Amino acid sequence: MKETLRAAFVIGRRDFTAIIFSKAFFFFLLGPLFPLVVALIAGNLGKELAENRDTPVIGVMMDEQQADQLIKARETLSKQMGPNYFAEIKLVDIDNYDALPDPQSLLTNSDINYAVILSGSLEKPILTGTENSLRQLNASVALLSGYASNAQSTNLPAVQTNRVKSSANRVKDLRQTTGQAGMIILFMLTTLLAGMVLSNLVEEKSNKIIEILAASIPMDAVFIGKIFAMLVMAFVGIIVWSTMAYIGVSIWGTGIPNLPTPAVGWPIFLILGVIYFSMSYLMLASLFLGIGAMAATVREVQTLSMPATMLQMVVFFIAIFGANKLGEPIEMFASIFPFSSPLAMLSRAAQVDILWHHGIAIIGQAFFAILILRIGVTMFRRNVMKSGSGNKKKHKFFGLLARNA
Repeated sequence: MKETLRAAFVIGRRDFTAIIFSKAFFFFLLGPLFPLVVALIAGNLGKELAENRDTPVIGVMMDEQQADQLIKARETLSKQMGPNYFAEIKLVDIDNYDALPDPQSLLTNSDINYAVILSGSLEKPILTGTENSLRQLNASVALLSGYASNAQSTNLPAVQTNRVKSSANRVKDLRQTTGQAGMIILFMLTTLLAGMVLSNLVEEKSNKIIEILAASIPMDAVFIGKIFAMLVMAFVGIIVWSTMAYIGVSIWGTGIPNLPTPAVGWPIFLILGVIYFSMSYLMLASLFLGIGAMAATVREVQTLSMPATMLQMVVFFIAIFGANKLGEPIEMFASIFPFSSPLAMLSRAAQVDILWHHGIAIIGQAFFAILILRIGVTMFRRNVMKSGSGNKKKHKFFGLLARNA
């Protein structure tokens, strides 16, 4: 085992040095310019997902009679204007009406998750919430209040508004945005960088370099060395791209924007991003390297890798669809399924501050990555060197024919 790791280090250092100091590596660093089109498409997808988020909830802090009138008004008008036209209405549970709670304290309570708080009366409603929530719900609250108090929508009451800086509902939306951005970046980097092992392997197979390496060191070391050399090269590319992006924004932009802070905080979120990228890369690159071992030409590589790439797209859409449905079956499946688990768990890190979930997920991903590595090594050995038992018999048969001749 020790000699295998030492040989893998030699192969990894050889591949890493050959790639980094090649002219092609410069053009590789320009590669992310082309996926910007994919990023725009993914951004539109994220926008549609944002529009389809949970229906906002209006917390009503009135007496039960007026609240019932408001709920009945919503039910009546929803039949005419559509079920999704009005926000959901819930009566705030108040034990003592002589000491009403501060509406802003209710908005910052993540366990309740109200978008706005409606207080006052039907004749003089008071709406408390963020600027975006007030702009979105002001007109519908006025319509509901007027209909509930007068049974008609001709004389609508003026809604008094109280703005607050943030609410639990707003923080939830922002964290979902951070999670979606992290998933898109992780998917793009993994797909872009993992595919490079295919072309590298086909080139060495065509030049008979693989046979020379296999004659002197174990095939396991060749496989592992190539995988980790490409992983280190991927991190070099990410560092260069991040530096270029920071310099570009600093020179031509207005500075790095204030992105929504993830639930676990930026330091832990970035550390988890590095770990999940490594796990996703090891699994996908091992799969691609195993596929590349079965191909002899670039055309065969493209043919064999197409199904794997399409399945990876399906995995991405499953993960991003479940990102806004924490605790639901689709999100749980995406978090458990090995190939989508890094994406789904990174999104979960942006929305939930529980860390032990990530410990279990990382252990599971590591075991599966080792399994894929072992399967990849077997495919690599069998297809590159033709070391299967059937091929050994074939070689012995042709050897006997050569000697008899």
